[in-house]
Amino acid sequence: MKKLPVLVGLLLCAASSTNAYQGLSSPYGSSYDSGESAYSKSSSYDNAPNRVWEIAPEIYHATYKEQDIMKNKGMMVGIGGAYTYDRETWLLKGELRGAWGSVDYSSPSSGTASGFGDTMFEARGTMGFKQETKKNHIITFFGVAYRYLNDDSSGKTTSTGARGYERESNYFYSPIGIEFTRHLKDRWTWGGSIEYDLFWTGRQVSHLSDAVSSLGNVSNDQDSGYGFRFSLKFKRQGDKFDVLIEPFFRWWHVDYSGLSNVTYQGVLVGYGYEPENTTSELGAKIALLY
Repeated sequence: MKKLPVLVGLLLCAASSTNAYQGLSSPYGSSYDSGESAYSKSSSYDNAPNRVWEIAPEIYHATYKEQDIMKNKGMMVGIGGAYTYDRETWLLKGELRGAWGSVDYSSPSSGTASGFGDTMFEARGTMGFKQETKKNHIITFFGVAYRYLNDDSSGKTTSTGARGYERESNYFYSPIGIEFTRHLKDRWTWGGSIEYDLFWTGRQVSHLSDAVSSLGNVSNDQDSGYGFRFSLKFKRQGDKFDVLIEPFFRWWHVDYSGLSNVTYQGVLVGYGYEPENTTSELGAKIALLY
């Protein structure tokens, strides 16, 4: 929840701003194993393609911040699914993920509030290229992705009386990264993933009419930003399925948006923009692969 800055003397009721609770599974959390584990069969059986399904609940703490303006923080719980089509030297992967949570708001100018509901959805498609040795596997990958976040503080009021409104965040970006995996003993592997998220474009929709009925809703386009992700992976090969444990850290930085009109009863009264902001996410997921 936050104030939408206006360049003409109109004081808006502050509300929640949620930019980037992107939390997302690292693109190749499962990698490869020797023997009969989920990601080894593609290099056996005469180069036949291997198809791997993944289901992965996760939990993380997210902090969204606009410097000297406001902060949102809270816990998010989610679940993701993935499908990998794996060939000898390359693979394709599709991922879907959803998360839900409650965030607390604080601002030097508009006070504090708690219990704002956040809902996130993300879809990703990536392609990876493999390099393998006897014990080590390296995958370089790239792709396209879309993330949607809804932060709804409508009907809420802060400690100073400011009223909230619904916010919708849309990001289009390309993940680019590298993953490595190394075999240990007793069916275990460990590894890591580093990813850079190339931000293409974004749109923030602020439902200001939730706070003041005569205000028009505002859409702000964003065209500058970046993200990165880092994770560690520990996987045990099983007879029926593999189990992956993955702690992760995710980060977004998005620059100021362009200006958009702010109207009151259909009359132009000013201009608004989305402030520069950062988001950090720290958490872990547990995945089953079969």
